[in-house]
Amino acid sequence: MVDVSQQTVLVVEDSPLFRKMVGEFLHALGVRHLVEASNGRAAIEQLAHSRPDLVCLDLTLPDVSGYDVCEYIRGQSELEGLPVLMISARGTLLDRAQAEEVGADGYLTKPFTQEEFNQQVVRLLARAAELASGGKSDVRTP
Repeated sequence: MVDVSQQTVLVVEDSPLFRKMVGEFLHALGVRHLVEASNGRAAIEQLAHSRPDLVCLDLTLPDVSGYDVCEYIRGQSELEGLPVLMISARGTLLDRAQAEEVGADGYLTKPFTQEEFNQQVVRLLARAAELASGGKSDVRTP
């Protein structure tokens, strides 16, 4: 099991209320290092300076879409293996398929419970830790 207290999570969400809720869920899970971005450009700038252990990424952002941010992440060699949890009020099969196509590792539809969120976060952080330690894992279920 991965020690979530040592992990850094980037939360990309334009709604201050929802950003706060996700932050509270992460803190309740034990995550102590939280970085926030209110739009896609701010997220890309943050990712250019430091690598988090997980990105919780809203799909619908005011400037650059979550799809485009995820494509940016997948296009950067220094961000290889960085897990992306896509979060959206849009829950159609097409939205999920597009998220998977751009490389999202998980997908949560708003609203969701803290338990659903925790399961995704723990799964993605554990998978990332396993890959970093040389293990092979192909657990991608948006």
